[in-house]
Amino acid sequence: MQSANMLWVLAGLVVAVYCDVQDGGKAPRIPLNDGNSMPALGLGTFLGFDENGQKEAKELEVENAVSWALNAGYRMIDTASAYKNEEQVGKGVRMSLIPREDVFLVTKLGTNEKEDVVGSLKKSLERLNMSYVDLYLIHNPISFTPDHSKYLVIDYLDTWKQMEEAWKLGLAKSIGISNFNISQMERLLEHCEVKPAVLQVEVNLNLAQPRLVQFCQQHSITVMAYSPFGSLFESGPAPQASDPTLKALAQKYEKTVAQIVLRYLVQLGVAPIPKSVNKPRIEQNIDIFDFSLSPEEMQTLSLFNINYRKVWPSFWQDHPYYPFEHKDVPDQNPFKGSSGKNPSSD
Repeated sequence: MQSANMLWVLAGLVVAVYCDVQDGGKAPRIPLNDGNSMPALGLGTFLGFDENGQKEAKELEVENAVSWALNAGYRMIDTASAYKNEEQVGKGVRMSLIPREDVFLVTKLGTNEKEDVVGSLKKSLERLNMSYVDLYLIHNPISFTPDHSKYLVIDYLDTWKQMEEAWKLGLAKSIGISNFNISQMERLLEHCEVKPAVLQVEVNLNLAQPRLVQFCQQHSITVMAYSPFGSLFESGPAPQASDPTLKALAQKYEKTVAQIVLRYLVQLGVAPIPKSVNKPRIEQNIDIFDFSLSPEEMQTLSLFNINYRKVWPSFWQDHPYYPFEHKDVPDQNPFKGSSGKNPSSD
């Protein structure tokens, strides 16, 4: 694979983000601050919510998606204990016949698992049927009791000490965080022994988070983007996929709007993890490494940022470590617009 320089338009920085790693995948690798590297794009496996709550994976649903993705050239798979699909993810990796050492596997510590991080990771590894994960993330700085009945106030610094222990034991090759804000990251960096390698947060056209991404780049923390399409394919105040500018770029490069958006994020040095259980969509989403957007086009796309957050669990906002902006009226669903159908994550 070729080394390349990525353009960070909003921050005005040029960042070298690719390294040469031969893993047989389509996505180049991003070097991490601990000496490891991760693919520049991966498959998300969270199935979202419906009117009945969190969707449960049907038989073979996630297993097939993971196998299809790996055979389509993905080399990063993202899951979490909270997704309740780790067993299928592990089976999908094995079913693909891609060597385990070529797969960058991510899972996360649940909000109700903070009292025993090493034990929680070992349980995830049992479900995955693997001896290690490539990246283990604190899913959220807030904490609940094991039955989710009430909040726990567990200092994320104490949680991070246990994450460092899991890293020292070799159960996770890299460790990181998810859904942390800048002030929480500053506090963590002041007290950690091992710096987080990755921050996973929502980043998309509608929520570019330039200050947060720039902060991470300045501290050599790689950003992984969940909900990379934002509300692009849903009704709401954010720009839609039918926008003439997006359609024109898609026509110019003979790509879909979804592919244009994913390419934009990759060129920002952010690693998107689009989710899908649809084989053609999975194959389409990674087919973005045969073209590049110009600096002028990157600047144009940066104007789509309206700070519109899709994932905003404001019903958690009474917790002292709530990482997002507070709202007057709590949401009834962790994912705004989750009932809308996203054609690139079906």
